Amino acid sequence: MKQFTLPQQLRLLGILALTLLGSEFINLMLTNGLNQFGIRPRVPESLPGILLAPFLHANLTHFASNFLPLLLFVWLSMQWGKTTFVKSTLLIWLGAGLCVWLFGRNAMHIGASGIVYGYLGFIILGGFYSKKLHLLIISVVIAVLYGGMIFGVLPLQRFVSFEYHLFGFLMGLLSAHLWAKSA
Repeated sequence: MKQFTLPQQLRLLGILALTLLGSEFINLMLTNGLNQFGIRPRVPESLPGILLAPFLHANLTHFASNFLPLLLFVWLSMQWGKTTFVKSTLLIWLGAGLCVWLFGRNAMHIGASGIVYGYLGFIILGGFYSKKLHLLIISVVIAVLYGGMIFGVLPLQRFVSFEYHLFGFLMGLLSAHLWAKSA
């Protein structure tokens, strides 16, 4: 299993942070004009939204609520190694987006929270599958500190894509089941 070096981790986090900040800045300058490129379920023209939606946010509060948890969870997920991280990221990103496109409410689904929930599911379950003490500690600490997020998978708020949260979380659990034991 090939591990990320700390400089590689920091470089990837920096690229992600700058990409998120840059896309948010451009979207704000365009008065959220890019949000039309989110996921609109079952609309074929919206399929690219599966890739783009995590970079689009309704406002700065929405952006801020996703930014730091995403960076933290990405960094923690890297501790399972390069291969597991890449496979899990692809399944979470594409799987959650496709499920939202197939089964989501008729609304525009945007934001990185589906990806955040995916990594949350992966991290919480991944340490148990890996049977490695340091990864298990990460899982337990994140479960304790962020376990309350689980309520975000329920349809409790009208303008929040619980579908993206739910499918992201499920893809994260599936990723942990498939690949975390090889870490």
